[in-house]
Amino acid sequence: MKSITLLKLGGSLITDKRQERSFQREVMQAIALEIKEARITSGPVILGHGSGSFGHFEARRYGTMEGVTTAEQWYGFCRVAHAAAELNHYVMTTLLEAGIPAMRFQPSALMLAESGMIQTLHVEALLAALRADLLPVVFGDVAFDAERGGTIASTETVFTHLVSNLPVKRVLLAGDVDGVLDENGSVIAHIHPRNYPHYAPALKGSAGTDVTGGMLTKVSDMLTLAELHADLEIRIFNGRTPGSVLKALGSQAVGTRITGVADE
Repeated sequence: MKSITLLKLGGSLITDKRQERSFQREVMQAIALEIKEARITSGPVILGHGSGSFGHFEARRYGTMEGVTTAEQWYGFCRVAHAAAELNHYVMTTLLEAGIPAMRFQPSALMLAESGMIQTLHVEALLAALRADLLPVVFGDVAFDAERGGTIASTETVFTHLVSNLPVKRVLLAGDVDGVLDENGSVIAHIHPRNYPHYAPALKGSAGTDVTGGMLTKVSDMLTLAELHADLEIRIFNGRTPGSVLKALGSQAVGTRITGVADE
């Protein structure tokens, strides 16, 4: 298997996270066309997307991230799963309408967690899909958890597990900002362990409802992942900029680059 690229479409990109169940269809349609063009030369890609204004509103309503024990919380667990699947249906419909052979892989049916961390996630079917030249699609979802009963597994959490179990070389995170911004609002070109403490105070949370954390959590988690995998390159960029997804999948420099080591 050739090296794999993981591409995430953030909830802030394909939904309006301030308005419940607001799918940004035109944005998704434009991105689907870029993915279709990029697939000609990009090599294997696994696509993921956040739950945005679908799953996050329900998750906050029932406190699903913190744990699931009561009958009401389990009902909420099912509602969160349904909302996440609803958004995934819209994403899948858009991809298929663009002529992309995309196939849904529901994370909650593939994984088990403990204390919020994925312990098992079966990847054999994902590999089979890639060998068939399909586009596997995963998404932020609920997870059964040995400690909490139930919890939320963000797309980044799913990606982290995939990086450890598949030959992944790149993680591309497309959102609605041009990259990671410093205190002056300028894009930080490169974040690594040596300069992260300088930039961390400027990072802020999500502008909308997001139970899995905002930019600070995203960058911290991705930096940790990059430190564990020396050859991994991560980019955070603006998926709304025309051509940016195409460029990112084509290994062109976009947004903020995150690596586990500084350039010499």
